[in-house]
Amino acid sequence: MWPTRPGDAVGVVRAIVLIALGTALMTLSAKVNLPLPYVPMTLQTLVVLMIGAGYGWRLGSATMIAYLAEGAMGLPVFAGPVGGLAPLVGPTAGYLYGFVAAAVITGWLAERGWDRNIALLFVAMAVGHLVIFIAGFGWLATGIGLGADKAWAVGVTPFIAASVIKNALGATLMPAARRIIDRRG
Repeated sequence: MWPTRPGDAVGVVRAIVLIALGTALMTLSAKVNLPLPYVPMTLQTLVVLMIGAGYGWRLGSATMIAYLAEGAMGLPVFAGPVGGLAPLVGPTAGYLYGFVAAAVITGWLAERGWDRNIALLFVAMAVGHLVIFIAGFGWLATGIGLGADKAWAVGVTPFIAASVIKNALGATLMPAARRIIDRRG
């Protein structure tokens, strides 16, 4: 979690390292993609939700903001060999901004114990996915001007089954990762 004391230098260094690790994982997850007409299918949402659940809402959202900032600066962190402002104003923009909100919500729920139970974590991740879908759908429908029917057809429907699988995978992996870390810590 984010350092709680103003002079906590170790906590600040730890947060910076975790943010760097998180943005690196986001970049890798963006490169595993299936190109679709408007929005590629990637592993990003899985990583967003796991970062939110693992880091908590403050550090999780800071990580997503750092990721978007890296992309805005031109680093090729988004799906495909892409960086710069185009993805942040193009068809994928709603989803990318939705990552921040999803990390906040999933992290907030995790901090309240939803990450300690696979079923609850699955639900928390489903809520996070829903937030990403709403942001992406809204942007495609109104920001890009596709209209509701086409935005639903190209921006939500193709991703529903994969999101359920990602939720199950994330909800299963998080407790296992926590057990490994707890044993070593």
